[in-house]
Amino acid sequence: MNVAHRPAELERRPRAVAIGMFDGVHRGHRAVVSEVLGRDLTPTVVTFNPHPREVLGYGVALLSTLERRLELLAEIGVEDTLVVAFTPELAALTPEAFAESNVLATGAELVVAGHGFRFGAGRSGSLATFAKLGVQTRQVDLVPGISSTEIRRLIAAGDVRSAAAMLGRPVEVEGVVVSGDARGGTLGFPTANLRVERSLLVPDFGIYAGSALGHRAAVSIGVNPHYGGSERRIEAFLLDYEGNLYGKRVVVELWERLREEAAFTSEAELVAQIGRDVEATRAATRP
Repeated sequence: MNVAHRPAELERRPRAVAIGMFDGVHRGHRAVVSEVLGRDLTPTVVTFNPHPREVLGYGVALLSTLERRLELLAEIGVEDTLVVAFTPELAALTPEAFAESNVLATGAELVVAGHGFRFGAGRSGSLATFAKLGVQTRQVDLVPGISSTEIRRLIAAGDVRSAAAMLGRPVEVEGVVVSGDARGGTLGFPTANLRVERSLLVPDFGIYAGSALGHRAAVSIGVNPHYGGSERRIEAFLLDYEGNLYGKRVVVELWERLREEAAFTSEAELVAQIGRDVEATRAATRP
């Protein structure tokens, strides 16, 4: 997929454009994007970075990084994506000015958006704006039961299996592997310690079964209470994996929450419990 950050970076051609934030690329977002696929027009997405709510001072916990969002869009068949830098100046544009400079400039002949999509100064623009400018439009209704707000609530609570049903894929945490305390290696379970972006939503503390890099993974999210920790860590033990992951970006799927994190009476008890977590991870099913 070709990724552009300015309309001029995209060749002007007849396009079907899906416009929206598409954070997480969940089932509702895919319903919107599917409307631009399979046409005699180049399937294109116009999205934003950072999230408009963040710029406007409301704050939001993201379901995916921009890099992962782009990967997920490419996986479903989007050929070109324009990532528009969302700034206060962009938010202040009239809807017509935004539409002409960021969408019509790409050659859009069809513009698709989800129910309730608004843009421009005072959120006064809608698909009707594009229609007035002579472009075909299509509004996609909400998918019943699918809500970004509810997905965020479920993930924050650690209910990754229910969230996966709404996402249409497993919940993920993504980050770069950095050095940790190296305790896992001394216990016989070496872990990859992930540094994640601050804006990314991370599930509730606990032990999870999942996968990464094609291997099942037992994942700990929390503060390591057995060792009196206070800083949140995200540590993944990749089963049957050998190799150095330091400095590498890793996407970890979380399939189910196995248990709460806990302190143990001895290190032997901790090791025994990790062994049980590993066996539970081997038996877990991908949602």
